[in-house]
Amino acid sequence: MRRHHHPERHRTGHMGWLRAAVLGANDGIVSTASLLMGVAAAHADRHAVLLAGVAALVAGAMSMAAGEYVSVHSQADNEQAELAREREELATDTDAEHRELANIYVGRGLDPALARQVAGQLMAHDALDAHARDELGITEVFRARPLQAAGASAASFAAGAVVPLLVAASVPAALQLVLVFAISLGCLALLGAAAARMGGAAAGVGALRIAFWGALAMGVTTGTGLLFGAVP
Repeated sequence: MRRHHHPERHRTGHMGWLRAAVLGANDGIVSTASLLMGVAAAHADRHAVLLAGVAALVAGAMSMAAGEYVSVHSQADNEQAELAREREELATDTDAEHRELANIYVGRGLDPALARQVAGQLMAHDALDAHARDELGITEVFRARPLQAAGASAASFAAGAVVPLLVAASVPAALQLVLVFAISLGCLALLGAAAARMGGAAAGVGALRIAFWGALAMGVTTGTGLLFGAVP
């Protein structure tokens, strides 16, 4: 009798980069579209509107990259410190580390004798890797990579920001506000729906959530532009 392999598809491994990509693109669309609409609402000419949009794209991408780099680098530093401490403990008290790992497996449901055997075999293969994974929760897949995180955040922000910027550059000045708002809102809704679907949630809820906050941000910024544009 043939056994058919049943491939399991889990989304957990994708949630880290998915979240970063969605947040970056969402921020790019919302912040750039809001700025474009605010400047346009203040009766600025096309050149000033586009200049503001380009400045928003560059500054936002660099800000996202710097923020993500600092954040993830702090995580990487913490991981390295934890691994160094674990390496020292393994070198000075192997028996205690073996008991510690075995107790972790007992807590997960293994028989104590089997837990000690599993711990012994894993430590014989790669003691630091076993403790990093099962004691510290550090795995190769989820290791902190500052430069990769910074580049991905900057790229996703720029990809989002270029959407309203291209709209503002290609439509008549009289239609800038309406079309930047409508197309940016549509892209936000699609982005939210896609992210929710890939994460296993309802697409409609994800779309409405991002669209609501995006519309609010663009509306408030446009109102601010209209207010200051009316001031002599």
